[in-house]
Amino acid sequence: MDRQTNVLEYLDRIVEECPDKACYANESEIMTFRQVYQEARAIGTFLAEQDLYQKPIVVFMKKHPRTIVAFLGTVYSGNYYVPIDEEIPTYRIEMIFQTLQSEAVICDQSTIDSLSALGYQGRIFIYDQMVKTKPQPDRLRQIRDRAIDTDPIYIVFTSGSTGVPKGVVACHRSVIDYIESFSEVMKFSRDTIFGIQVPLYVDACLKEIFPTLKYGATAIIIPKELFMFPLKLVEFLNQHRINTICWVVPALTLISGLGVFEKVVPQYLHTIAAGSEVFPMKQFMLWQKTLPDARFINLYGPTEATGMSCWYEADRLFEIDDVLPIGRPFRNTQIMLLDDQDRPAKPGEPGEICIRGTSLTMGYYKDFDKTNECFVQNPLNTGYPELIYRTGDIGRYNEKGELLFVSRKDYQIKHMGHRIELGEIEMVVNKMTGILQCCAIFDDQRKKIILYYVGTPDRAQVVQYCKQKLPRYMIPNLVEALDVMPLTNNGKINRLLLKEKYLNRKRS
Repeated sequence: MDRQTNVLEYLDRIVEECPDKACYANESEIMTFRQVYQEARAIGTFLAEQDLYQKPIVVFMKKHPRTIVAFLGTVYSGNYYVPIDEEIPTYRIEMIFQTLQSEAVICDQSTIDSLSALGYQGRIFIYDQMVKTKPQPDRLRQIRDRAIDTDPIYIVFTSGSTGVPKGVVACHRSVIDYIESFSEVMKFSRDTIFGIQVPLYVDACLKEIFPTLKYGATAIIIPKELFMFPLKLVEFLNQHRINTICWVVPALTLISGLGVFEKVVPQYLHTIAAGSEVFPMKQFMLWQKTLPDARFINLYGPTEATGMSCWYEADRLFEIDDVLPIGRPFRNTQIMLLDDQDRPAKPGEPGEICIRGTSLTMGYYKDFDKTNECFVQNPLNTGYPELIYRTGDIGRYNEKGELLFVSRKDYQIKHMGHRIELGEIEMVVNKMTGILQCCAIFDDQRKKIILYYVGTPDRAQVVQYCKQKLPRYMIPNLVEALDVMPLTNNGKINRLLLKEKYLNRKRS
């Protein structure tokens, strides 16, 4: 077989093998592979007829199987999709549009009014009208013949620690490399039934969208509101016989931390992948105990490296004081740990996690300065140009040679004369009975550690626990309980929002 150079080859092949099998679905609608193929090619033809080529096409639709089809149709047309959603705050959407200067938006009936309210001046296309277009095989073939594997597929906007949206541009080559390596580790098959938890406007949904096409699997979009009712969420998993989930850690701890397993167990789950945050060991042990025969894979990776870069399969039982490794890189990816002098970190010593390989994305859309700041020449290679991505994350290897995530570089603080990792405080507090999530931030002006948490203990109990378990210089100066921990689009704890909350509290 010729080397694959376009992600759409997955769909082109699989539609011949299982045209009437369920491809993408939600709680009430199912789209077969034939429907996905036909509607995506109709959209591709429609956009080609508009003389749009190699342009960013915004897909502004509610979370639905048709949204994924709009992504694929955009790629068929030789353009690249930019997913946004009404969940995204209006000011962020406005900043994204300002950066893109996009000529066209695909929307559905539910998002037209929102688009009008934004004052968008470009062309607006309605999904239901686009799919009435008769596909033109010759025109789509000409587009494919012109394509190369470094053409962009999508731009995903991520805010990172600054709150300013950055558009990460990924190409066919990096996505194919990721999907092939990821699928190899995860052991997907035609029988895989995914439960999609993440929003479709983040890169994390790649883990379900393209393996579904590669294997002829099925991916079911889980209603967002079910994540407010974990009991009903597990019942949904059972009802739809979902056997594979690739979720952010907060979604998993929502189930294990609220005693759901005492009432209902996910009967069909055999593969659980977790990412976005450190999996609190107490919560992970509950999952492992409940599903002793399931495979648990811990994932790590930044959007800038096309999804996930490292994986670890939990092949042993853990104790409460253990740290779940992030393991080793996927095939064709290398992890480098560099110290402050850009030298390889010594065995067991922490260093910045840097990534090299095909998985690197193309950088940030219309932001060459930021791209050049993060995608840099490999300091260990003085012979020829070679880029690595500096993640800003700190890692180290344990005695088994497994990579561990330690903290973010910007989570290191100096307090009472000591160098402290805020992640160490969080790791200790997460072991406390009744704690679901916690986050430590630092007021650099007043030199105070602030701890936010979600759980059943009251503040006095948490303070007392910290005094028993932490050295004096690591004890939080302020402890606050939250009903819900704020999360970013990617499912990470929104530390920027917590800092704003703290500063607003201080002002009042």
